[in-house]
Amino acid sequence: MDRREIAALLAYIGRLDPRSIRTAEGEARDQLAQWHELLGDVPMATPHGWDARAAARQHYRASPYQIQPADVVRPWESYRRNRLALHWDPTPSADPDDQAAWTAELVGTRRAVAAGTAQPAQAPAITSRQEEINPRLQARLNQIGSCIPPAVRAALAPFRPARAAREAAVAQGLPDALSVRCEWCLAPVGEPCRRRRIGPNDGVRAITPRATPHPGRLDLAAAQQAQRTEQAQQPALT
Repeated sequence: MDRREIAALLAYIGRLDPRSIRTAEGEARDQLAQWHELLGDVPMATPHGWDARAAARQHYRASPYQIQPADVVRPWESYRRNRLALHWDPTPSADPDDQAAWTAELVGTRRAVAAGTAQPAQAPAITSRQEEINPRLQARLNQIGSCIPPAVRAALAPFRPARAAREAAVAQGLPDALSVRCEWCLAPVGEPCRRRRIGPNDGVRAITPRATPHPGRLDLAAAQQAQRTEQAQQPALT
């Protein structure tokens, strides 16, 4: 605020609280100088929700004491923090190789948001709409079908036989055994079945993962898949 805006703010405060009015010329001049020194970087109002007069009015709604410059500065700092918390830095339009221009645009956008002259940029929403996918990216996804290319997946198959067997079963339309808990070895969902090695004294010496699931687990997965298929084929009740 410049000195004229400070004078207007003090006049508004004087209407709310006559105790703040300074009648002597010297006192009025000192009050104006003090408020301008402390509120020089605080705007009178912004296009997006800030108004120093509203802050002064709110002070007198909640407090019986005379207002001080800090009672306007505190809401202003809170306003700045809240806006920056809502802001998501958009990608600058400057050349990324020009580090100075890139940084200057980021800083300028943040300052405009904090000052209330620009609205916070919202985080981009995640979408699955096909028309918004880059054609080159879509072609690549169609080619590999997964984040792991087929050649790499085949090379890794000997080192993770349980996963390879699971992927092969799903590709053939067979039930996914790892989608259910094994009632025999108690392997949880998503983990392969386990083989227990028993020692001479009937104690468990080691537990190693199996490359193939237990037959009972396969039967349970098949039963649940059949149940889901049957439910999906039932006509909806009207």
